[in-house]
Amino acid sequence: MPDRAPQPVDRQLPTDEARDLISLVRDIAQHEIAPKAAEEEDAGHFPREVFTLLSRTGLLGLPYDSEYGGADQPYEVYLQVLEELAAARLTVGLGVSVHTLASYALATYGSKEQQVEHLPAMLGGGLLGAYCLSEPSSGSDAASLRTRAVRDGDEWVITGTKAWITHGGVADFYTVMARTGEEGPRGITAFLVPADADGVSAAAPEKKMGMKGSPTSQVHFDGVRVPDARRIGDEGQGFAIALSALDSGRLGIAACAIGVAQAALDEAVGYATGRLQFGRPIADFQGLRFMLADMATQIEAGRALYLAAARLRDAGRPFAKQAAMAKLHCTDTAMKVTTDAVQVLGGYGYTADFPAERYMREAKVLQIVEGTNQIQRMVIARHLAGPETR
Repeated sequence: MPDRAPQPVDRQLPTDEARDLISLVRDIAQHEIAPKAAEEEDAGHFPREVFTLLSRTGLLGLPYDSEYGGADQPYEVYLQVLEELAAARLTVGLGVSVHTLASYALATYGSKEQQVEHLPAMLGGGLLGAYCLSEPSSGSDAASLRTRAVRDGDEWVITGTKAWITHGGVADFYTVMARTGEEGPRGITAFLVPADADGVSAAAPEKKMGMKGSPTSQVHFDGVRVPDARRIGDEGQGFAIALSALDSGRLGIAACAIGVAQAALDEAVGYATGRLQFGRPIADFQGLRFMLADMATQIEAGRALYLAAARLRDAGRPFAKQAAMAKLHCTDTAMKVTTDAVQVLGGYGYTADFPAERYMREAKVLQIVEGTNQIQRMVIARHLAGPETR
């Protein structure tokens, strides 16, 4: 069966610098990420060496200030980089998104002194971050978290367990939300915790349906002492910081979802144009042609939606509703497109000899992470109709 190489996405980029950046990312994706993706995912191998390369080439701090090692790139560009990385391997694309999320609190709410001290290593010094909000008993209801930080002189003592932590056990730092005061959202504070602090440990990684190369685990904090200098923002501001970070993080998930969907479409088109049945390519049959057309249309709509939200963010305008819409639509699209890609490949789609089944398994988690799609619908509805009455 002849190979049909996928055509690169025709991107509308704002600057020549951004076009050069995408070219660099495509080169890394083609030569360093994609060739090993299937084998390493099957083996559950976390590609730390890839993240080291991305850090060295400036791709772990794209949307942040160049004064601290970032690249001053708008979200419109950063998200398209994520899409390219996720199309090559979701473990990498999502990993960059999570690292960006973990760096957000300090980059946005940290003091000048904190940023000077910590951000260069976080953004371009080879460190990898994780974001610790969810707990075993508080996922969607994050404001009910139980991990507690108690003041002891110039230090805080953190005790509790975080759950579903991407990069748990391999991260170099954790951005941790802990309760320092009253119940509810006003009693939560953010901390920057080094992974090698005494009392920090990670459980065995979860055994997952997909993304087996990306470790997800519980992280335990057993009387972990951190200085007050590692508190981010004001006491009680942590939940607001967490929600603000998630608005941006949801755009990262949306971009990753479109990357996976694009990879699945490319696989389906390549197969359909090369696979002969009844004496001609199966792509000649109208039922299948229409399926491919619908897949492509859904992907383009999702890409336009996340980019529209990103441009609002770049302009300093409110974008929370649009971020929730993008996360909802793009991840639902990824699930639909990857399922259809398996169908296009027929029996081969159900085997691990082709990547379609891996794309489908990976797409599912994107409907869950950083706020389930049911939560996204709640967020959107609140913007439309106001808070729920109780």
